Amino acid sequence: MRRRLVTALLVLAVVALFAVPLLVGGASEYAGTDSQATELIEGSRPGYQPWFSSVFSPGSSEVESGLFALQAAVGGMVLGYVLGRLRGRRLAERASAERASTPPAEP
Repeated sequence: MRRRLVTALLVLAVVALFAVPLLVGGASEYAGTDSQATELIEGSRPGYQPWFSSVFSPGSSEVESGLFALQAAVGGMVLGYVLGRLRGRRLAERASAERASTPPAEP
């Protein structure tokens, strides 16, 4: 029972981390370092021409940050899967080595 309560509270906390900023809303003054660097370069060099343009440009900054969060989540899942597989392989090798080193029981 206690374990379910802790799990429910953790899920609620994660949902609150995403919901509260969306509900508070307001004008967002947040700008990432990419846009700040672009403004700095364009301000200091009037004739600056970028070498290339973006392949995909999201409609708003919210979509952009959501895609970034999705990318981070997928990367975390891949990393967790790989680490879990490596740990499982190591435990399986250890268990098979223990079985091989113990003599069989006599009937």
